[in-house]
Amino acid sequence: MVRGRWGRRRVLTVVALTMAGLLVVGAGIVAGAVLWADSRIERIGDPFAELDDAQRPTVPPEVAQGDETPLNFLVLGSDSRISAGDPEDWVVGAQRTDAIMVVHVAADRRDVTVVGIPRDSWVPIPGHGEAKINAAYSWGGPALMIRTVEQLLDVRIDHFAVADFESFKDLTDALGGVQVSVPEDTFSRGKLVVEAGDQRLDGEQALAYTRQRYGLPGGDLDRMKRQQAWMRSIVQEAATTGTLTNPVRLANLVEIVTGAVAVDDELDRGALLSLATSLRHLRGDDVALLTVPLAGFGWSPDGKQSIVELDHGGLELLAETIADDTVDVYVRDNAEELNLLGDVVR
Repeated sequence: MVRGRWGRRRVLTVVALTMAGLLVVGAGIVAGAVLWADSRIERIGDPFAELDDAQRPTVPPEVAQGDETPLNFLVLGSDSRISAGDPEDWVVGAQRTDAIMVVHVAADRRDVTVVGIPRDSWVPIPGHGEAKINAAYSWGGPALMIRTVEQLLDVRIDHFAVADFESFKDLTDALGGVQVSVPEDTFSRGKLVVEAGDQRLDGEQALAYTRQRYGLPGGDLDRMKRQQAWMRSIVQEAATTGTLTNPVRLANLVEIVTGAVAVDDELDRGALLSLATSLRHLRGDDVALLTVPLAGFGWSPDGKQSIVELDHGGLELLAETIADDTVDVYVRDNAEELNLLGDVVR
């Protein structure tokens, strides 16, 4: 069980990345959707400019697929998107993140693997010693967060994204609801809002389903599974209900998603168009969702902080497969041992 509050904002950013592939349904919509998305997405500068490239992990040349190489996105959920991108407004300790994920896009663009890192994971933070990983963002913003994750995984991060998620209900309702298999009755403030079984949830119901905090056997891990089930349903819904071929519905969906996401300057119009085109065949079942291997829970050396302890041996194996672009095979072969957040279908 993963303790600590994982913000629901994280889901929307992964949906935005996955939806990029689904936007490609014809030359006109490619141009229109991507150009409009590019005009709406907030840019947060270039956090990579602060990093010493000589000290960063490199991408093994043998993992490239023709002109394509794997892409790794560091995705955060935060309440402070704008100030996170403006160094002049940065205030140490003012920015926090409840959600930390590495999104690996395979070189052949047929698989996406989303690896969640609990915010209370006890890790080395460059220049600060050991601390909870979310402290890196609070102390040094996107650049320090990137350095911390790259050091932890020995994997090069290509792009940085942060989401301010306030559109959960709107996104669900824009699709006319989503289909979710609900394992047990869901209550909100003592009121039954979702019955167990295969249900089509509207925005209010989906929000209650994914935000339930108490009475779940797996605690926050069960909450994450619910969020991931919703995320997968969003992608499948958009792909199968004609949303992508309906200009009005597509425009509404793009407006909601892009209005809540900020990305680094390098993810410009050309990069977005390339990503959308290369991911055109991606579907919900092509996205694997898991957390980093965990050893358990404990206390910081001073005994004052409850922390998440990582399984460093398991983490090293997972990180190696991300670096050499074989993580899809690793996840498939080790599904029973990994902390998967939803079914993996290959």
